[in-house]
Amino acid sequence: MAIGYYSTISGWIIPFSRAMEIFNIDTNKAFKKFDIDPNLIKDPESRVDVDKFAGLLLYCNEQSGRYDFSIQVAKKFHPGMFHALGYAMMSSSCLQDALARIVQYKRVVSNSCKLSLLEQGGQVIFEMIMMKHQSTGRAVMSLQSSETFLATVLYILRELVAFELNPIKMTISFPKPSYNTDYLNEFFKCAIEFDAEKTLVFFDLKQLNTQLLGSNTLITQVHEQMLDEFLSRIDKHDLTYVIKNKIHQSLALGAPSQAEIAQQLGMSLRNLQRKLHVQGTCYKDILEQTRHKLTLDYIVQSHLSLSEIGYLVGFSSVGNFNRAFKRWTNTTPGEYRHNHLHPK
Repeated sequence: MAIGYYSTISGWIIPFSRAMEIFNIDTNKAFKKFDIDPNLIKDPESRVDVDKFAGLLLYCNEQSGRYDFSIQVAKKFHPGMFHALGYAMMSSSCLQDALARIVQYKRVVSNSCKLSLLEQGGQVIFEMIMMKHQSTGRAVMSLQSSETFLATVLYILRELVAFELNPIKMTISFPKPSYNTDYLNEFFKCAIEFDAEKTLVFFDLKQLNTQLLGSNTLITQVHEQMLDEFLSRIDKHDLTYVIKNKIHQSLALGAPSQAEIAQQLGMSLRNLQRKLHVQGTCYKDILEQTRHKLTLDYIVQSHLSLSEIGYLVGFSSVGNFNRAFKRWTNTTPGEYRHNHLHPK
C-alpha cells in the first residue's frame, strides 16, 4: 500500500448496492461513475480508494433526494463485509470486547482513521480520529463517510443484544451541515454535537459489559488468526502483525525467542530489533501482549484446565504462568475464572 493512499475494504460494495436498490438507483451506472469495479467483491481482500465511496455517498443522496443514505448503507450491513472482523465481533464475549476488536483490527476495514477505546466514569468512549492529507490538511474521510462507519458499528452492536442499545451522546468533529440532520438523531437516538474537538461516541459501561449470547472464544481466536495473517499481507512493513502471527503459530510448543523469530523472517537479530525500535515497540512487549490476550480468551473456556492454558500460551511451568497472570490482571487465574463464570 503506497504511502498517502487511503483505502477501504471492498466489502462496502454489498451494503451500497442493497441501499441503492431501495431508491431504484442504477448500481452499474453509479459504480461506473466513480470507477468502482463491482467484481472486486469476489476478492474479499481487495481495496477501494476512500474518496470513491465518499463521492458515491453524495451521489446517492442526490439521486434519492435525501441526506440519510449513510444510514441506509449501515442498515444493510452483512458480517462478511468486514472480512473475518465482522464474525470475530459477533463471537466476542461482550459488546466492549467487540468494540475492542474493531479498534485493534481497524486497518482491515480502512487506513483512513484511527480508533481508540477508553473506559471512564462508568462510560466507554469510542473515539474516531480522522487521518488528514499531508498536502492540504483535509480530512481523508468525509462527514458522510464518518456517519456510515459509526452507524455501521452501532448497527453491529445492536444486532448482538436483545435490548435496545443507544449511545449516551455523540460528538462530531465536522461542522454542522446546512441540511436537516434529524436522521442521525433518529438512528443513534442520542444527543449529537457538531463542530466538536473530537469525534466520540459515549456508551454506558454496564450495557457494554453484557455477555453476548453468541459468545464463542474458540471461533473468535480462529478469526483473529485470519485477521493477523490478513494484516501481515496488506501491510508487510508492519512487523508487529507479522511477528504476532509467528508467535501464534509457535506458542503451544513454547514461547519462541527473538532470535528464532528473526531467523524465520530471514533477517538478523540486530536488524529486527532496530526495525521494532523504529515502530516504538520491542519483541518482549509483543510477546507479552500476545500471551496476555490469548490467556484471557482461553480462561473463559471452562473445559481447559489452568495448567493447560499456561502451556498453550508458552509457559514451561504453572508457577511462571500464575506470576505472569497476576502481573496482567492483579488477580490469580482461578479467581479471574470464577468471577467471570459466576458474576455477582
